[in-house]
Amino acid sequence: MPIRTRASRRASRRTTGSSHRPDTPGTTAGLGPPSSCLAPRAGDGYGAYTGQTPHRQDAPAGQAKEQDVIEGVKHIVAVASGKGGVGKSTVTVNLALAMAAEGYRVGILDADIYGPSQAQMLGVGEGVRPQAAGENRFRPLEAHGLQAMSMAFMVDVREPMVWRGPMVAGAFQQLLTQTAWEDLDVLFIDMPPGTGDIQLTLAQKVPVDGAVIVTTPQDIALLDARKGIEMFRKVNVPVLGVVENMSLHVCSQCGHAEPIFGEGGGERIATEYETRVLGRLPLTLAIREQADGGRPTVVAEPDGEVTATFREMARQVAEQLEGQAADSGPSISFSD
Repeated sequence: MPIRTRASRRASRRTTGSSHRPDTPGTTAGLGPPSSCLAPRAGDGYGAYTGQTPHRQDAPAGQAKEQDVIEGVKHIVAVASGKGGVGKSTVTVNLALAMAAEGYRVGILDADIYGPSQAQMLGVGEGVRPQAAGENRFRPLEAHGLQAMSMAFMVDVREPMVWRGPMVAGAFQQLLTQTAWEDLDVLFIDMPPGTGDIQLTLAQKVPVDGAVIVTTPQDIALLDARKGIEMFRKVNVPVLGVVENMSLHVCSQCGHAEPIFGEGGGERIATEYETRVLGRLPLTLAIREQADGGRPTVVAEPDGEVTATFREMARQVAEQLEGQAADSGPSISFSD
């Protein structure tokens, strides 16, 4: 069953005549500048990278920026870590697949412009490109029942994106708003590490319903996870919970479990910020091999223990999104 949308958020997303509010004058059909770096080239039949710089115009200091309406998407959940190397992308794709297994329509946006990884994790072949969907729009690719979009679908996987921050932020915004998402209950955004341009663009321009923080138990990872939580708190995005990845190393030969990255880090940070631990995941060879091979754990082992953990995490995320919708409903009070 679909997740209900929050009445107040739906009201804030209403627009007249167009579902996208352009940043700059001179745009075409409200979908960004005609020379947009991600716009599909006429006649190509798919979205193509043209190497041109996205336009950006910041609002005056102190003035609130309008948030883009993401047509076809009911809820947006950012998955972030603040630090690279903690398995955030692996968690994102499996969490999205687990949500889909629970009966929801789910999409995934790979927001790491410099180092996109979701194409390989979803098993999308090199050179597969999105099809055009009208002027300056493209359809998401479908893989394992998910709608997906990534910079990896636009360029050669070996081509480095040597772009400055404003160009990266503009490319991310175009991937998000120019993709023709189709009736999604939840769109998961796989955020790049850190708290930079893309994170700021997401917070300012997109109505995000919640964030999931991924960390390992070790103190070094927790330092950056705290920064990620603080960032979302500053922009009033609720943190739905913490995923403690690599909680235990499980030997593939004998099954011995050992907390090589420490213990209890996820619980400590969840307690500190008054949120919850959504789940704890082991460090195993199988999870890595399955993601690298384009068949993430939820697909490769649908009845496995790790999949059961991901599905429980997905249910908790859905429950909180549902709770937000219920809490935002109208209230009636009576007085004498």
